[in-house]
Amino acid sequence: MNEEKHVHVLEDGTVVEHTHDHVHGEHPHSHPHKNTKAVLNRISRAIGHLESIKRMVEEGRDCTEVLVQLSAVKAAINNTGKIILEDHIENCIVDAIEHGDKKAIEELNHAIDRFMK
Repeated sequence: MNEEKHVHVLEDGTVVEHTHDHVHGEHPHSHPHKNTKAVLNRISRAIGHLESIKRMVEEGRDCTEVLVQLSAVKAAINNTGKIILEDHIENCIVDAIEHGDKKAIEELNHAIDRFMK
């Protein structure tokens, strides 16, 4: 048996790690995430947007403008999280169910709870 470690970073920065026990050859364990590039692009845009909001605050811009921009970043981050969650369910969780990995499902439930806060 080999353990593959997976690390997921939640919206609030919490790092969730888990492993999947499996035997190579018996059932290959791979997680192709089709939206990785899109997720990275969205995160990069959100970082850029946050940097511009930081400049707004440094310049003393109107608080309502800052709040509107923060709301836009929050929505973008939530949507990015939904894409990651969909990929995780379609790939990691389907694989975990096929291999009886109940711990991965428990960790998903915990991650969803954290993400929804």
